Amino acid sequence: MKVVAAFLLAVLGGNANPSADNIKDIIGAVGADVDGESIDLLLKEVSGKDITELIATGREKLASVPSGGGVAVAASSPSSGAASAPAAAEKKEAKKEEKDESDDDMGFSLFE
Repeated sequence: MKVVAAFLLAVLGGNANPSADNIKDIIGAVGADVDGESIDLLLKEVSGKDITELIATGREKLASVPSGGGVAVAASSPSSGAASAPAAAEKKEAKKEEKDESDDDMGFSLFE
């Protein structure tokens, strides 16, 4: 991930085709370890491609990835009615605990 971030920083800085040395310099500037194999793999994969097109393609792929809908689907199924009751009780307890903690002023007062 740091290799990709360094590559994108170089592109953002105006270098349309960063080299392995450019990426190593960026990663080394923050004191992180540099993995030459990762840099070579990234450069091989992005060579000759426009970075904005790669990002747009990645966004399209991420749009199809489900995120966070699994719990609602399981709770709405008829066979999971008994299993959802304990979960609802836990939610009520968590809300009650949060309310108790927010009422406590931890010994600080503006007017004392």
